Formats: sequence, structure tokens, C-alpha cells
Amino acid sequence: MSPEERSALPARLDPRLGRSPGAGSTGRTGTRRLAVAARLMAGVLSVVLVAGSGWGWYLIRVAEASVNRTDAIPTTGNSDVNGNTHAGQEMNMLLVGVDSRAGLTADQVDEYATGNPDGLNNTDTMMLVHIPADGSAASFVSFPRDMYVAIPGQGRGKLNSAYSLGYDSVDERSTEEEKRSAGARLLIQTISSLSGLQIDHYAEINLLGFINLTQIVGGVDVDLCAASDDSVTGAHFDAGPQTLSGAQALLFVRQRHGVGERSSDFDRVARQQVFIAGMLRNVLSSNTLLDPTKQRQIVEQVGTSVTLDQGLDIFTLAAQMQNVQPGSITFQTIPGLTDGEVDGTSVLRLPDAPVLTDFFANLTADPEPVADPGAPVTEAPATVAPADVTVSVLNGSGVAGAAAGAAAALAESGFAASSGGNAEATRTTTIAHATGDDAAAAVLAAQVPGAALTVDDSLVEGTVTLTLGTDFEAVGEAVAAPAPTTEPVVPGSYVNPERTAADTSCIN
Repeated sequence: MSPEERSALPARLDPRLGRSPGAGSTGRTGTRRLAVAARLMAGVLSVVLVAGSGWGWYLIRVAEASVNRTDAIPTTGNSDVNGNTHAGQEMNMLLVGVDSRAGLTADQVDEYATGNPDGLNNTDTMMLVHIPADGSAASFVSFPRDMYVAIPGQGRGKLNSAYSLGYDSVDERSTEEEKRSAGARLLIQTISSLSGLQIDHYAEINLLGFINLTQIVGGVDVDLCAASDDSVTGAHFDAGPQTLSGAQALLFVRQRHGVGERSSDFDRVARQQVFIAGMLRNVLSSNTLLDPTKQRQIVEQVGTSVTLDQGLDIFTLAAQMQNVQPGSITFQTIPGLTDGEVDGTSVLRLPDAPVLTDFFANLTADPEPVADPGAPVTEAPATVAPADVTVSVLNGSGVAGAAAGAAAALAESGFAASSGGNAEATRTTTIAHATGDDAAAAVLAAQVPGAALTVDDSLVEGTVTLTLGTDFEAVGEAVAAPAPTTEPVVPGSYVNPERTAADTSCIN
């Protein structure tokens, strides 16, 4: 079917609706998880940095010659308000990890705690990578496997079942390749319907490829804020910095038990994102870039472990991403997901449609124009006095008495401040305010430089909440928080803060 024949995107999924003019167009059985994106992107990025040389050209040829291909891109049910001509300019790629023991010996299955080999067609790692047309960045968005979604032609179910349903839907006389292609196509249609975006390309990796690649790069550095014990897999991780590879790496990216209070799929997603970031830092390090042998090993491993769609040109992708660096690679998770139950099974329920619409509109919007460095800078004056701002200080830092101390310091500065008790442990100090209370939040932010900003419309007008994270030092001292965000907080929802591949801070 031609691009022109594809159906228009339903209005409720149009991530451009409501945007202002000029905004841009843009036991073990249940724990088998792997972090997919690192392996594909690691190989690609290592090639990209030498792509202009004869050696880079050779490495790409090696990858092209060994990579598997599949007919993954559907001709219907995969549309985008960006139009059908954006592929090769801005790009959306779906990265998938499929449970597969292909290539593993019986001893390796036991060593790597991969669990029961039945039901291997579920996809337990799914990430969308958005690359803008100028190739200046890459945005990774995790889709937790337990999201309860509409699967085209199949009713509703967990997201990780879409691939399996597509695989089983074809004639039983079909080849294994045809079944896997059908699984990929249904998964892409599901993601497209959910996000309102066209998926341009597809990449799938197997379990053995992940194991081998972590060992090739000498392991991946991660940092844990606290020790954790997984009662299901038996995995134990100490607090602090550590280097993981092989079996330990697999246990880490699959862990969801014994982490935090809720022990959810979000904990596993956070580990996958941190691990991918560490992998990318390794691949972009001088130790790799100056080691041709290691470069070839990475490319060969990616080539034999990854399956790509028929139309993905590795040369084109390499050229588009040649300027991407760790600081411009971001990791996010679908916002607003909440716990639910369907027929006795735990699921993650989607937020209201506008939350997803805004999220994907922001993800694919054109980058903001760079300001003229010679232009004069003017600061907007504060429109409210500290005495007119009521502050509730919550303690998520784990330091006893921190909230009371911060509230006292703010009261001395003229705020109507008091301690609100403890909050869920967090790394990031955050100021929350209702829509329209930006000035009140700005006055408080001047006392806690670097604190993240977020909108919470459950707050009373004129009242702001200061949640202290482990990065909090004292009132009047800057914190190293991530870039501010104005996305609303959905009560009871899971939140994984956005981070970049350059971020080496600890996670829970």
C-alpha cells in the first residue's frame, strides 16, 4: 500500500493537536528481561565516529554483511502526523528484546538464570528511539512490558504479548522467519496506535548477543544508591559503583524485586536505561575508539545478534548520528502509568489520552532555536514576595531532620514554610507548583538553585511543595538536578526522572 493510502491518524492520537503555531512538526520464569538498545546503538555509534575513514567504511560493510533482516514494517496501522516522507530525516526506531535462547548451551541457560524456555515470543524490552533530522540527539523512550493496551485485531492485553499474538496469528505452515515478521508488524502497529507516531525502522536482539557484548567492552559501570536483594532470582547488588558483565549484567537489567517500596516494572526499566547509558559511554570512550580490534568485535557481535527491518540502511543511520554524544542522548519512560489489575493479573494502566499526546508531541518537536549569544539577557522580576508563598517541605533524602531544617531556613528567609514529613526516597530535589504559580515556584527556586520544577495541579494556589532529594545540600546552595520539566504529576503514577547517557549518578 502506498503512503498516500495509509489512513489518517485519529484525532485523539494526534500529538500536534493543541500546539501553538510554530511549535514544530515534529520463581525465574517471569523475570527474563534484557536491555536491547545498548547492543544495537553501541555497534552503530562505534562505527559512526570513524565512518568517514576507510576503516569506518569497512566496519559498516562487516555489519551489513552479517546482520539479519526481517519484513517488520507494516503497510497499514503505522501512520504519523509528521507525514510519510520524514523517514531518513527525523527517524523513529523501535528497539526490541525477544526472549530467545538461540545459541545458548544448556550450561549457559543455567549459568545465566534464563529460566523456563517456554513462551519465548514475548518482548520484555521495548524502546522507541527518536532521532531528529539534524542528528543532534537521540531520545530513548521505554515502554514497560506490563502496560495494558489495545492490540489491533486482538482486543486488549499486556504490551509484551503483542509480538507473540502476531507470531501465532499466521498460518501454521509459515516459516519461522514469516512468523517473526508477523510478530514484529503487530508490535509496531500497537506502538504506533499508542504513541501516534510512525515507526520507520525496527531492530531486534537476542539474549546471547547481550551476554557477549558486555564482555567485549569489559563490563559496564553502574552506581546504586542502596544495596538490593532479589528474592526471585537470588541476585544481590551492593551499594555504590560497580562493573557488571555477563550473568551479573543480565540479573541487573532484569531486576524488579527487592528494589524500592513498590518493586515494579519501572525499577527494571530504570536499570535498563542506566545500563544502556554506561554501555554507550564505554563505546564512545577513547579505550574503544583507539582499539580497532575491539571495534571490529563489537560490530561483528552486533551484526550476528541483531535483526533489522529490510529498509534500514546502516550507512544512512551512521551519517545521521555522527554528532551524537552522551550528553545529548536522553532516557525517558512513558509518563502517568498507574497500578491496576485485570482478571487477577497485575498491569500498568495508561494515563488519560492528553498526557500521552503531550508527551509524544514534546518528544518529536523540533529543537528550540539556539539563542543569539550576543543578545542582551533580561531577567523577569519576581511577582510575588516570599511571605506570599506557602511551602511544604518533604524529606525524600533519607537524612533525618532534613525537612525540618530546610523549612526553618526558608522561614528565616520570609517564606511561610513548614515540614510536611517524609516522602518516597528520591535522588532529585523537586519543586512542585500548580498551573499559574510559576512566579511562586521561581521565588522558591532562587533559594534552592538547580532544583527540578514540575506542575502538580492537586496543589492549592499559592502553595508549593519542596521535596528534598539526595542531591540536596542546604537552602541557598545549588543542587545538581536534571533539566526542569513542566509535565503534570499523575497522582499514584510511577515516575522515572529523565536522564542522559552522561549522567553517572546513582539509582535506587
